[in-house]
Amino acid sequence: MSFAPAPDRVEMREGSHLPPQMPLLKRRSWLPQAEAERQSQRLQREAGFRCSEPLF
Repeated sequence: MSFAPAPDRVEMREGSHLPPQMPLLKRRSWLPQAEAERQSQRLQREAGFRCSEPLF
């Protein structure tokens, strides 16, 4: 089964990579672009998250 999101939605993945050899995907969701941007800014501001390249 294939899932094709709407073109105005962004995939948001929450995961962990400690230890680096064992990435773990905790949650995956599709958000409207505006909501994804708000979530990204909030996580960077409040939790110290930083954007990075995908692990896998």
